[in-house]
Amino acid sequence: MSTTFPGTTIEVKALEKGSSKLLFDGIFATGGITLSQISVMTGLEPYLIQNWVKRGFVTSPKKRVYSREQFARIIIINMLREALQIDRICGLIRIIGGVLDDPDDDLIGDDELYHKYVDMLASGELDMTDKETVRQAAEDAILDFEERRPDTKKQLVKILQVMLYAHAASELRKSAEDILATLE
Repeated sequence: MSTTFPGTTIEVKALEKGSSKLLFDGIFATGGITLSQISVMTGLEPYLIQNWVKRGFVTSPKKRVYSREQFARIIIINMLREALQIDRICGLIRIIGGVLDDPDDDLIGDDELYHKYVDMLASGELDMTDKETVRQAAEDAILDFEERRPDTKKQLVKILQVMLYAHAASELRKSAEDILATLE
């Protein structure tokens, strides 16, 4: 059985700690990636990604090339968009990234956040009905994170919990729709 990296169409046998960082290292070994490559890896239509850039959810690519941070942001939005309204995702992004073009005010880089999220998923079976287990998994995922300002870790734990619940809701919805399709 295989799975995909969250927010992408990229299949792997299983998510492992550090696997998303290795994936990004491979994808960005020669620099940035193009809109068409992002479209293939996420399943998103190019016009939707361009719309997110126009609306200020993602910074503009440089010379039509997207960076690791931009790719991670697109994946995170894609992962959350089935479960959360876009204005709620934008609010979360503002908490994570502050001013769009200013990396110095970021709580955490999108790239690092995505890797911590995948590592949290890779840590084992999470009982979504047990909020304490989910909170502990989020705390474990950020153990090595160095705070840039006070209470950053507390916020990150909450952000990872939101991401996990939203992603799980999206996956459950897809499962329900697949089963429903077999009934029709």
